[in-house]
Amino acid sequence: MYSVSTLPSGLRVLTVPLESTAAVTVLVFAKAGSRYEEETERGISHFLEHMFFKGGKKYRNTREVSAAIDGVGGEFNAFTGKEYAGYYVKVAAAETELACDVLSDMLLNATFPPEEIEKERGVIMEEERMYQDTPMYRAGWDFEELLYGDAPLGWDTIGKEAVIRTVTQEDFRRHKEALYAPRNIVVAFAGKITHERATAFAEKFFGALSGTQSRTFKPFTTYGDKRVFLRTKNTEQAHLVLGAPGVSSLDENYFAQKLLTVILGGNMSSRMFLNIREAKGLCYYISTDADSYLDAGAVSTRAGVDQSRLSEAISAILAEYDACAKKGVTVEEIERAKAYFKGKITLSLEDSEECAHFYGKQQLLYPETRDLMAYFAEIDKVSVDQLNALAARILQPHEQRLVVIGKEPSEKALRDLLS
Repeated sequence: MYSVSTLPSGLRVLTVPLESTAAVTVLVFAKAGSRYEEETERGISHFLEHMFFKGGKKYRNTREVSAAIDGVGGEFNAFTGKEYAGYYVKVAAAETELACDVLSDMLLNATFPPEEIEKERGVIMEEERMYQDTPMYRAGWDFEELLYGDAPLGWDTIGKEAVIRTVTQEDFRRHKEALYAPRNIVVAFAGKITHERATAFAEKFFGALSGTQSRTFKPFTTYGDKRVFLRTKNTEQAHLVLGAPGVSSLDENYFAQKLLTVILGGNMSSRMFLNIREAKGLCYYISTDADSYLDAGAVSTRAGVDQSRLSEAISAILAEYDACAKKGVTVEEIERAKAYFKGKITLSLEDSEECAHFYGKQQLLYPETRDLMAYFAEIDKVSVDQLNALAARILQPHEQRLVVIGKEPSEKALRDLLS
């Protein structure tokens, strides 16, 4: 069971005590993802995440930050998504105070040294090139751009090279002040710790955090009209993402959508895996998943296939979508999907980092934070009729979008497959 307190500043402190571990993860969540950016600052949220590790007052540079955590055998990292950013330290429970000390110095006292900004520009550009050279990643970015269009949800988080090469110390300070305010942040503790102790640490180390959020994101309005995108690249495999608009994370069908993707391609007993990989040998990897934001979402299947069998693979995926939309799923399939979904969540929450993420994200973004029992109750509530109605609505042929990276000569042939 989790507990939540709010400090006088408005900062929320969430604790999930775990008796089964000797570790504690301290994870700072902020509503500071890339969808809060304007066109002229694309990539600043992710770049800022990197710069927080460049030192504050006590831990003055990356070396001192790293040495403090490495010195106790801890782990630390950060991430930037479309709707939120996170920074965490995972340590033995006895070192929780150190974890808070490092994280608070980063967030409260970051200096963004100009010389470090110059160095980090190269690091960010190399990260971007890594993703460009990894078609499995790049195809996913291209699909979001195709689906959400030229809007913050459609922009990749890494940003634009022009911004990365010109952003300044003052730009970082302004962006931090606009978003990293106490009411826009949740500090989550998970592991061998009590809520009283976690709250005391939060007051000591994060209580001085101040400021007022001065920016919000623009609501998503319209999905993109274009249905096909081809990125010609001399790859051994063709990599594809094929899907359609789905429901948001706040929609009443959110859990039905998650179960639908499990049945379609969420595991090795799913329809896509058995009918396309195992029965036809068309691909090595294939999976279906749902991405849900606060006001938009998508269901998509991604796969890596032989270039000469690309059309066959696309047709096979479309056939699975069509069968699901028209014939629905069975009671046996939905029950297996529910058991699978709940089992995966249960296993993941044995880790304090995953536990902090599961509860902290809900507390940050959603009107309700469900504990495990309440979360499972939502999964169990999904009926066959509800799931089939959702499948029939979103898996329509005219809603399908397709991204391909490979040697395919033109988009026309791909469009013909969708028509």
